[in-house]
Formats: sequence, structure tokens, C-alpha cells
Amino acid sequence: MNNGLTQVGSQLNNIWRHLGAAQRLTLVVTGLAVLVGLGTLAVWSGSPDYSLLYGKLDEAEASKVVAALDDAKVPYKINRNGGAISVPSDKVHLMRMQLAAKGVPRGEGVGFEIFDKPNFGISDFVQRANYLRAVQGELSRTIAQVDSIENARVMIVMPENRLLVDSLRKPTASVFVRVRGNSRLSQQNVNAIRFLVANSVEGLAANNVSVVDNQGTVLSENTENDSIAGLSGTQLSARRNLEQYLSKKVEDILNKVLGSGQSVVRVAAEINFDSLTRVEEKYDPDGQVIRIQTITDEKIDTLTSSPVGAAGISSNSAETNAVAAVPVNNNKTAKKVTNNQYEINKTLSNIMQTPGGLKQLSAAVFIAANATGSGTNRVVTPRTPEEMQKIRRIVMGALGIQEGTESARPDQLTVEEMPFNEQPVTEIAQQMERQEKQQLWWDIARHGVYPFIACAALFLFWRAFKKTSMDQLPLGVPVGQFATGRNGHAAPGDSGAVTVEVLNRLIRENPQNMSHAIRSWMTEDRK
Repeated sequence: MNNGLTQVGSQLNNIWRHLGAAQRLTLVVTGLAVLVGLGTLAVWSGSPDYSLLYGKLDEAEASKVVAALDDAKVPYKINRNGGAISVPSDKVHLMRMQLAAKGVPRGEGVGFEIFDKPNFGISDFVQRANYLRAVQGELSRTIAQVDSIENARVMIVMPENRLLVDSLRKPTASVFVRVRGNSRLSQQNVNAIRFLVANSVEGLAANNVSVVDNQGTVLSENTENDSIAGLSGTQLSARRNLEQYLSKKVEDILNKVLGSGQSVVRVAAEINFDSLTRVEEKYDPDGQVIRIQTITDEKIDTLTSSPVGAAGISSNSAETNAVAAVPVNNNKTAKKVTNNQYEINKTLSNIMQTPGGLKQLSAAVFIAANATGSGTNRVVTPRTPEEMQKIRRIVMGALGIQEGTESARPDQLTVEEMPFNEQPVTEIAQQMERQEKQQLWWDIARHGVYPFIACAALFLFWRAFKKTSMDQLPLGVPVGQFATGRNGHAAPGDSGAVTVEVLNRLIRENPQNMSHAIRSWMTEDRK
């Protein structure tokens, strides 16, 4: 085997000596390019894939994270702004758990960890100030956990403790939020932040919490019921919520019937916010009812008697006395009195009308016209009146509109069909498609550039080698060496002549070289 390697080395040496200067330079440059490409490919393939560990860190927190990574001997990368740190993908979750155990990063402000270290001899004022700082820091960290919020800061103002309590002095709070991108917090998130802060501070009301974003917009609304601004804000919010609810309700139905994006619905609702209390008292003269009835029934009997003798003469006889005792008159009187007191029929009504009734409803519905083809071949086909009437009945049923009745509200409904302007949407879709294709080709090129460089280098090396003249390359082992044994010594009885068996074997192994060798032998013989 060593003799074979020595023989191959000598052949390569002969080839190198027969090459020209340009061919040697091409061979060296091509070989170096192949080696560099293969080495770069090996290094790139073996390099770890980095993923984001933490982002949007300030300098203090980023320095703590970097120090912890250095102690753990974990490689990392820092972006240009210094706020994002990346580590190998297989160590992201492990490092997050380890850093969380160390309390890194802590986030914005100082939390309740301010009380971890014992502080003896501090005054009550400093203790209360530290507690207020801790509450503000914890609230800032909690609010920053909302998906659409990048970071937040909370400022709380507490009234001083005094012997005489002033009911007019109440705690207040302000919240500053930095929203991701150019989006805006929804009113639901703003109310959640206000109630979160209010329930974390004793005596703080949600109406006393103000929320401001990074664009200087006041997101909180005054919702006090006893203020004009509070009433206006509540009424506007109720009207907006009702209109959005009804619009979405109709759009969901039409999307199921016509398809997504084939309809636009806008609803305007007029709500009665008047609060009315009405008291009615009605009397019915025809509906008399006896309240008190008094009946007095009286009977009187009167008996009158007078003497018969002469006037002025007193009679002493018994007969005279008997005659004088006989009655002369007997009167009987009967009287019955009825006293009736009547009550007139009365109806008393107490009616209280609460605000929130719907006075009028107006809706505008636009339906996309049916279209076939695309571009200049796009043809619009209008719907039939029967189809439009069906759509109208569907919208009326969803909104609760009743037309043609005397007791119905004066509602208005407009249903129109027209072609939608889909050009911006189409352009955006095409642009996104082009960007996706560009990203795909970029990924393919990025992952295939190093193998392509290696293949190109090998191709150039092979092409340069093919362009080398065959006359300048040695044809291999001299013919006389094929008669020798594998150990380099001639076999007994061999004189260096090529036998028929050896010549046939050489022709089968390398016919091109043998053809060139035969031509060379013939040329040498002629010379």
C-alpha cells in the first residue's frame, strides 16, 4: 500500500511539474476556494440557532442579564440598540427559569423587594414612601403584562395622615402606558387598568384614576353619574355599543348568506335617555260607592187627658175624680231618618319611565354586486328584485324593524347594491404574495448559497483540469513498469516488453490514455 501511495504521489508530482504557471495558479485558487467554501459551510452548519431571550430591556436590566449569562458561560448576542438579548434556542427556557430564580430582570421600577433588606432606624415617613414606591412598581409591572402594552408607569398621590380627616381629600392616581406600534388601547383595557389600580390602593375610586398613552391622548373618561360629562360619556358609550352590536349582528348574518366581506352595515340608534315619573289621579262620578250609612228610626206615642167639671169649682166626690181621669187625646208619631255618605271612585297611578328606550333606528346596508372575471374582463351582474327583497327582510328581522304599522317606531332602512372597490385589497394581497415569494427565495438562497459555492468551485476546478492539454500531463506509469510486480521488481524472465495480456488490461482500464500513448509511441518511433 505504501508503494501504491508513493506511486500516486510521484504521478501527482509529475503532473504538477508538467503544468504551466497559469494552470498551477488556477488549480491553487480553485482548491483554496473549495476549502474555504467547505469550511464556511461546516462552521455555518455547526453554529447554534439563536432565539430571543429578553427584549425591550433598559440598560440596567440588560447589564444584569449579561452578567448572569457570563456567569453561566452561555453564549449570547446583543442587538444594535442593546435592548434585546438572544441565546441559543435550546437554552432559552432554561435561562429564563434560572434568571427568574435570581430575580432578573425585575422590570420597571422597584417592587416589594425593597423590603427584602432589613432597614432599622428609618422614620415612619420613609417607610410610607417606600411602601408607596413598592405599590407603584408592582402595578407598573402588572400593567406591562397586557399584550398591547410595552411598558407602564403608575403615580399615586395619597393624602397626608392628619388628626382631622378631610372628606374632600381623596387619593388619586395617574397611569402612563406605552402602546406597541401605533395602535390604541380599547376602552375595555382602559377600564380594566383603572379598576386594577383602584382596587390596589385603599380609598381610591376608579373615577380618580387617569390613563394617558405615549401619544398624549387621555384614554380615561369621567363616568361620574352626577356630572354632565359623566352622563354624556355614558350616553355616548351606550349608544355606540348598541350601534356596534346591531351592525355586527346583521353583518354576521349577511356573511353567512353572501360571503365574507360582501356587505357593509351601519346603524344609527336614537335612544331616549329621559327619566320620567308620572302620577295620575282620576275620579269617576258614575262609580259612586256608599262609604257611611246612618239610619235613625224613632217612634213617639202621646196621651193627653183633661177634667170634665166646671171651672173654678173643686169636686170632692169620687165619681168626679174618676171622670176627670179619663183621657181625652192619644197621639202616635213614627219618624225614620237615613243619612248616606258616598265615596267617588278614584284611580291613582304612579308610572316611572327609566332611560334607555329606543326611539328611532336607522340602518344603511350596502351589498356587493355579483361580478365575474377579473381586470378588464370583469362583468357586474345585478341581483333580482326578489333576492334584494329577501335580503331586506333578513335585515329587518335582525334589527327588529317593523314597517307599515301605526304603533311601530319611525325606523328607516336602506338596502343598496353596488360594486365594491376591491383594488386596494387586491393590491395589498398581491404585495403580500410577492413579499412571501421573495422571503421564500431568500431563505432558499441563504440556505443553499454555501453548497452552491462549493459546487461552483468543484465545477471550476474540473473545467480548468479539462482545459489542460493532455500533452502536458504524464500518461501514468511507464509501459515498462506494468511488467513489474507489485513490489516494484521485474518478474523473472521479463525484459520490460508489454505482453498481449497486459496491453488488453490497459486498454480495458483506460482506453483514452492508451490511445494517446500509442499515438505517442508511434510519433516517437517516427522521430
